[in-house]
Amino acid sequence: MKKLFYLLAISIVLSSCSEFQKALKSEDTATKFNLGTELFDAGKWSKANRLFTQIVPKYRGKPQAEKLMYMYARSFYEMGDYVTAGYQLNRFESSYPASEKVQEASFLAAKSFYQVSPVYSKDQQETVHALERFQLFVNKYPDSELLPQANVLIRELDYKLERKAFEIAKQYNNIAYFESSDYLAAIKAFDNFLADFPGTSFREQAMFYRLDSAYKLGINSINTKQEERLNTAINYYTTFKKFYPNSELILEADKMNEEMTTAFEQYNTKS
Repeated sequence: MKKLFYLLAISIVLSSCSEFQKALKSEDTATKFNLGTELFDAGKWSKANRLFTQIVPKYRGKPQAEKLMYMYARSFYEMGDYVTAGYQLNRFESSYPASEKVQEASFLAAKSFYQVSPVYSKDQQETVHALERFQLFVNKYPDSELLPQANVLIRELDYKLERKAFEIAKQYNNIAYFESSDYLAAIKAFDNFLADFPGTSFREQAMFYRLDSAYKLGINSINTKQEERLNTAINYYTTFKKFYPNSELILEADKMNEEMTTAFEQYNTKS
């Protein structure tokens, strides 16, 4: 009985393959369309895509074109060809704005760009592009059932940009070595970061490293600039302690403040 079932299964597979091969070689566009639709519904995206590719130009302007173009674009997404999927889904949205599939196509177009967004340490051009596409989706379809999913992905993309900006600012602090230009660049980078991402989860660390950069700049400054720079650093300390009095970094910040206060007093004594 098992052997019979096994042979039957092989027979069905071979028959299916044979049918697909015949359709590929056929000149009948309807055959390709119908079998492609069956394969699409069965989740056999690659085979369906091969058939659709052959007939897309021949269906332009026909009643079935809308359905075909949706399946064609969607098959690229399901195959993992996100660059082509993004292009084809955008094209579908523009061509068929009244389609019942238009919201899904718009969402998947944005998600296609999300899928190619790299890790935060790499260039974030694709991340920015994905955010722009999701913002267009949100603006265009504010009542869409897909909105909660879009918001989750938007937060994930936003986090990458935050992390990228934070790490760049932190890198300025790490590479600085008694070079005032490096410390100044670090302070400016953290100021920009805090302004650009006011609700960031890295706010505490950013404020601490800004203080750290200002502290190192002030302590190592020449006499003519030390007073102003120490004042700035002490103000950063006061702000950090106000917002994060129980921070794990507060003891280190307190030590910086003690050293800066001593240096400031010595500076005034010399003056």
